[in-house]
Amino acid sequence: MLLVVVVPLYAQSTLLPESFDVQGHRGARGLKPENTLPAFEIALDLRVSTLEMDLHFTADDRVVVWHDPEINMDRCRLPEDNTIELPQSSSLIFGSNSLQIRQLTLEQVQAFICDGLDNERFPQQVNSPTLLADDDYRIQTLDAVFAFVDDYSESEAKSASQRENASTIHFNIESKRNANDASVIDDGFDGEHIAPFEQAIMTIAAEYDVLERITLQSFDHRVLWAVKAAYPDVQIAALTNRQHSQFEVYADQGTEIWSPNYTQITEADIAQAHRNEILVIPWTINDPDDMLKLIEWGVDGIITDRPDILLNLQIDE
Repeated sequence: MLLVVVVPLYAQSTLLPESFDVQGHRGARGLKPENTLPAFEIALDLRVSTLEMDLHFTADDRVVVWHDPEINMDRCRLPEDNTIELPQSSSLIFGSNSLQIRQLTLEQVQAFICDGLDNERFPQQVNSPTLLADDDYRIQTLDAVFAFVDDYSESEAKSASQRENASTIHFNIESKRNANDASVIDDGFDGEHIAPFEQAIMTIAAEYDVLERITLQSFDHRVLWAVKAAYPDVQIAALTNRQHSQFEVYADQGTEIWSPNYTQITEADIAQAHRNEILVIPWTINDPDDMLKLIEWGVDGIITDRPDILLNLQIDE
């Protein structure tokens, strides 16, 4: 069997089953700076089935889309004409070049432009403007991302198939709560009941009428159980980063998806998860050979920085 990878713009794979979940990791991190509107626009252009993103809480309790607990100057910068005052307290500083999001207001967070490139890992990543997002590389609120997708779905600048896909797209949103460091979110979570951060996420999703199209994922599984108890119809995904087999626990808690580190799973793990009626959507796979192996093993989706590669896998038998 010969694997051939072609990447024509917006083509659709002849390999993936219709139900296969193609998740654009942090939008399309391999093509645009992560978790930004341009990254999400590129993923929408490619017609992924799910936009994957990470969420944090600001000092004024706004839900923002960003992966790290801090704003790092390696990826973000202040414009020369910035007039927004930033805190000087050393308690807010991680090392010498970053600020913790939970200690910044939304206004302060959005003072930064996060268009820094990581071409060592992602040679195809560029920070050029996109058609709708233009060059808006600020950290966005979750509300703004939902609104952007709504606008995309109605934009005559996009094709009919792109608009239709955007109107039904799913959102895999990660609570970045850290079980080992309560200060990251710092909202008084008691480990059992839904806390202000996740409640804010659910409220925003309800306002945009996408509760049925979101999956809440987290490495802190207490968050998942708490949200499931409060919102039983919201889909939850257990993130893991090591080998283990707690599928019975996941099933008992109503977990729909297991999202493991792809290097830590076997074909037998996937079969066992399926026996417990749990879907398997691993992260983060960018190599086409690895994608092909996991597809052959029976995964239900893939989280990838390069959805363009995944969507254009071809098999020449």
